[in-house]
Amino acid sequence: LHLASGELHAARVPREYWTHRLQMVRALGLDTVSTYVFWNQHEPEQGRFEWTGQNDIADFCRLAQKEGLNVIIRPGPYVCGEWDFGGLPWWLLRDPSQRVRTGTPVFLNATKRYFKALGEQLAPLQATHGGPIVMVQVENEYDGFGRDDGYIAALCTALRESGFEVPFYTSEMSWSLRRSSVPGLIRAVGFSDQADKYFAELKRVQPDGPLFCGELYTGWFDVWARSGNSASSFERLTNTLDRVLNLGASFNLYMVHGGTSFGFTAGANTPPFRPQPTSYDYGAPIDEAGRPTPKYYAVREVIARHLPPGMAIPPVPPPNPIIALPEVPLREVAPILKDLPNARTAQRPQTMEILGQGHGCVVYRTKLPAGGTAELIVTEARDFAVVLLDGKRIGTLDRMRRDRSLWLPERKEEATLDLLVESMGHPNFGQQMVERKGITERVQIRDSFGLRELLGWKMYPLPLDEASLAGLKFERGKTEGPSFYRGTFNLGKVGDTFLDLREWSKGVVWVNGHNLGRYWNVGPQQTLYLPGPWLKPRENEIIILDLFGVERPKVVGLTNAILTNLNFAAAGIIHRKLGQRLVLDGLNPTTNGSFAPEIGWQVVQFEPVKARYICLEARSSQANDGYATCAELNVVDANGRILPRNAWKLIYADSEEVLAEDASADRIMDGRPETFWHTRWDGAKEPLPHHLVIDLGEDYEVAGLRYLPRQDQINGRISEYRIYTSLRGFPGL
Repeated sequence: LHLASGELHAARVPREYWTHRLQMVRALGLDTVSTYVFWNQHEPEQGRFEWTGQNDIADFCRLAQKEGLNVIIRPGPYVCGEWDFGGLPWWLLRDPSQRVRTGTPVFLNATKRYFKALGEQLAPLQATHGGPIVMVQVENEYDGFGRDDGYIAALCTALRESGFEVPFYTSEMSWSLRRSSVPGLIRAVGFSDQADKYFAELKRVQPDGPLFCGELYTGWFDVWARSGNSASSFERLTNTLDRVLNLGASFNLYMVHGGTSFGFTAGANTPPFRPQPTSYDYGAPIDEAGRPTPKYYAVREVIARHLPPGMAIPPVPPPNPIIALPEVPLREVAPILKDLPNARTAQRPQTMEILGQGHGCVVYRTKLPAGGTAELIVTEARDFAVVLLDGKRIGTLDRMRRDRSLWLPERKEEATLDLLVESMGHPNFGQQMVERKGITERVQIRDSFGLRELLGWKMYPLPLDEASLAGLKFERGKTEGPSFYRGTFNLGKVGDTFLDLREWSKGVVWVNGHNLGRYWNVGPQQTLYLPGPWLKPRENEIIILDLFGVERPKVVGLTNAILTNLNFAAAGIIHRKLGQRLVLDGLNPTTNGSFAPEIGWQVVQFEPVKARYICLEARSSQANDGYATCAELNVVDANGRILPRNAWKLIYADSEEVLAEDASADRIMDGRPETFWHTRWDGAKEPLPHHLVIDLGEDYEVAGLRYLPRQDQINGRISEYRIYTSLRGFPGL
C-alpha cells in the first residue's frame, strides 16, 4: 500500500469547514488524510463520551471518503500534537499515583474503555468494511519515552478487541527507532530532510517492511515568547518530498493544514516550560484560514511531476470569505474579584485537578498580617500568577521566566492576598508530562522574623467554561485589574477574520459562546482566528478576559493573521531593563582564570563562600571576536553537588541576540546543550566584557561553577573570565 498523506486534525478545524479542508488536501495531490483522535476531546469527564457535533470523528471519516481520500487514524492514547496533555484527559491527574503511558492497570483500563468506545464509532468505517480507514497508529513516538514492550503489545490487543483490523503502525523520531517487539507492527520514521539517511535507519530496524515517513515536517510549531517558526521556507520541504517520491516511499505531511488549538487545547513542553500558542498554523501549505500558501503550490507541483500518466490533480477549491471587522468597543465589565464563586477551603493551596477542574484559573486567597516589606515565595505557581494585595496588582509570577518570588510592600494593617493563577496547558511531551496546575506546594513569606508558611486558604475555581460565563454580572464603566469585558456588534456579511489583540495583555476570548483560545501580547502570535461560521449577520457577542486590565477595551478584525510579531519587552526575553548597568568597580572577584579551548564541561573551583547571586564576566573569547556565548551553566556547592536550577532567575545580561536568532541569555539554563546565549551580533555590537547575573533563589555555600561552551563552533566561546558572588546583589541592578 502506497500512501501520499497529509495530516489534518478534525478537532482543529470547525466542523463547518471539514469538507473544504479535505478538498484542499485532495487538490494538493494527496490520496490520504491522517488525523489524531484526541482522547480528552471525546471523554472530557470520566465515563462520559462525546461523539456528536465537533466531536463526530466518524462523520469526518465519511466526508474524507466522499472526497476520494483514505484515512489514517492516530488514536493514541497519547498523541503529543502540541495538544493539552498530549491528548490524555486531565481527570487522570486526580490520582496522585498516576503513571501515564504505562501498562499499569489504572491507566490501561481507562485506555481500554476509550478504545472500546472509539471502536464503536470507527471500526465499521475500516477499508475491510468498505470504509476509508486504511491504517491505525498505536501510541506515538513511544520509544523516545519508554521501553515497556508489554505496554505497546497491550495497546495492540486492546485495539484488536475493539474491532480494529487494518494494519497497525508506530511512528518514531529518527533517534528513537528500534526494532518492533510486536509481530506485524509496522515502523514509520519522522524527518524534515535527509530522506536517504533516515530511511536507511528505518531499514536497519525493519529490513522487510515498507518505507514510510510517518511525519514529513512542513514547518514547525511556535511557543509563546519565542521567535515564530511558522513562517518557514519551502525549499527544503520540496527537495525532501521529491526524494521521498523518487524512492517510492509512503509519506505523511505533518502538517498539511495545522488549524487552531481552540479553547484550552494548546499544550506545552517541559523542561523548560514552553507553552504553545493558540494558532497551530505550523507554516503548513494550507494556512490557518484554509487558504493555499506559496508552499502549497510548490508542493503541488512536486507531486504533480510524480503522478502516473493520465492522472490529474483536482482543481484548488476557492477560499472561504475573509472579512475585516470594524472597531468593536467593549463597554461592559465584570471584575474577577468582585463576584467570585463559592470558595473551597484548606490549610494549604490545592491544585486545580484536586479542585475538580483541568483548565482555566483559580483565585487563591489568604490574609497577610501587618508587617514590613517581605519576600513572597510561591512553590510553585503553574503557570502564570497575578499577585494582588487588597485588590491592587503588585506583580506577576511567570513560570517561563522562572519567577518564584516577589516583594510585598509594607502593610500597616492586615491585608488580603490574592493569587490569580492561570494554567497555560498541560505538558504534551517528555518524561515530566504528569504535572498539576495552580499552586502545587506552598506559599511562604520571608521577612525580619524569618521564613514562614502562609496557611488557611480560600480557593475560588474559575474553569472559564460555559457555566462560568453565564454567571458573570456585567456593568457599564471602567475597571482596573483582572476583568471580563463584553461588547456586541452586527455584521452585513459573515466571513473569517483575525481579531487583533495587540492592545490587550493576556487572556482568553469568546465570541458567541465559542472559546477562540488564549492570547498574550508577548507574541509571536498577536491575533486570534475567528471562523466565519461562528458569526451571525445579526447581533454577535464578544467577551474578553484580560488578566491585567486595559485602558481602552476595543478590538478589530483583520484579514490576515499576525503570527511572527514578538514583543521583546513584554516577553522578558531581554534581561536588561532600560537604563540598567551593572557596576562592578571596586568589587573583588571571587575567582578568575581562563577556560580551555575545548567543548566539554569545564569546572571552576574556589573557596566556599555564602552567596545568593552569581555574576559571570566574560573578558575575552577564544576566537578573539568580541562576543560571548554559553550553552549551559551550573553552580556547585561546597560538597561538589550541582545546585538545583528550578529556583534560578536570570536577572541581568548586558547583551543578547534575540532578533537574528533565538539566543537570549536564559538559554544557559534550558537543559539543551545545542542552544546557547550569544551576545548581540546583528547590528550594533556591545564591547567586552560581557556579564550574566543569576539569582539562585536562596542563600547557598557555593564553591564552583560548571561551564559548557557552545557546541557547534568556536565563535564567542569564553576565554578569560571573572566570577563575582554576593549575598545582597550587585550595584546598578
